[in-house]
Amino acid sequence: MRYLPLTPQDRADMLARIGVKSIDDLFTDVPQAARLGGTVDLPNHMTELEVERHVSKLAAKNTPASSVPFFVGAGAYKHHVPSTVDHLIQRSEFLTAYTPYQPEISQGTLQTLFEFQTQVALLTGMDVANASMYDGSTACGEAVVMASRVTKRKKAVLAGSLHPHYADTTKTLCKYLDIDVVSEPARHDGLGKLLDHITEETACVVVQTPDVFGRLHDLEPVVKAAHDKGALVIAVFTEPVSLGLVKSPGEMGADICVGEGQGIGVGLNFGGPYVGLFACKNDRNFIRNLPGRLAGETVDADGRRGFVLTLSTREQHIRREKATSNICTNSGLCALAFTIHMTLLGEKGLRQLARLNHETACDLADRLTSVPGVELLTDRFFNEFSLKLPKPAAGVVDALVEKGVLGGVPASRLFPGALEDVLIVAATETNTEADLTAFADALKEVL
Repeated sequence: MRYLPLTPQDRADMLARIGVKSIDDLFTDVPQAARLGGTVDLPNHMTELEVERHVSKLAAKNTPASSVPFFVGAGAYKHHVPSTVDHLIQRSEFLTAYTPYQPEISQGTLQTLFEFQTQVALLTGMDVANASMYDGSTACGEAVVMASRVTKRKKAVLAGSLHPHYADTTKTLCKYLDIDVVSEPARHDGLGKLLDHITEETACVVVQTPDVFGRLHDLEPVVKAAHDKGALVIAVFTEPVSLGLVKSPGEMGADICVGEGQGIGVGLNFGGPYVGLFACKNDRNFIRNLPGRLAGETVDADGRRGFVLTLSTREQHIRREKATSNICTNSGLCALAFTIHMTLLGEKGLRQLARLNHETACDLADRLTSVPGVELLTDRFFNEFSLKLPKPAAGVVDALVEKGVLGGVPASRLFPGALEDVLIVAATETNTEADLTAFADALKEVL
């Protein structure tokens, strides 16, 4: 029997209250042709035990990242997250906390957000960071919108090596705000003619480093070209661990920095939830247009240290047309996980972790390029690089799966119809010597 919480009399009373005779009257505005003619073809109800067994069988079709040599990246990375992180974020005061509307009873939540912002600002080399965004792609879109507000211009230029999911999200958001988005064609060998698109009408230039192909970029030439035209530079990253080793966007002169924080504290989780990072220069106009919200430090009436939401320019707090963002929340629990992991690492630990990632990737690149027909396309990389294969990469990846190796992401999956022989490979501290050997041996057999 189905569980029906309302009795026939309950339903009759509700229909009478709203002034209709039957439930069918509620659907009179739906065209008859759009309605189902019968019941939906779904399986019969199951007991809890049957559901558990059924779902377990479905889950068994997946290949967990920890069960095989794993080299998939392209925006989400497998790192070791200490068990301390999961233990702490599951404490009830963290797990159940929501938006800190009342600072007098939300000091713990506000302090963790304040610490998170401090870490993000230090990591990116920027002055101010907000209290997180949904993920890296939405942060990228919001950054472009912010740049348009700051510069009063309606044109954004995207590098061809920007992750296509970030580009698509940005284009979708800008479409309904009348912001013209110009995107360079996909390319793994540099920035192409990106600088040629910058004009006096350009609000911002968006460049990712390391980019979706793993290539590291020096942003200083881009910054100079953009600033000469009065445009802003938005630096994007998908691998936060890289900032433990490479020059930060702030050091290279970027105006806004956004990225994905998943690589620190947050597991792969089949694609989410993740945590978006957003930081900018200490400019009054920038800060007033910063999307989301900002936790700040203050003192109470007795002079004691306290925390408040310094800026809350979201549509929940002010008129929608005046809001800097329509994002209604932040990724609070994931931001906390990020903060705990960063605290456990410290600066020295983060640098050591970054070095280990880079060394592992260099070792893997040497092994894979020793396979006949394999060419390294990325000359400057952190822990991710691209290979040119003598065969279509999608088929090679499928063949590697049959040999028990998840060997990367075919570029054609991200850029349909292009770069079919390019394979994007990531290596992290979780890859062992045996993993690297297994990948090289399997690739040699497949090719």
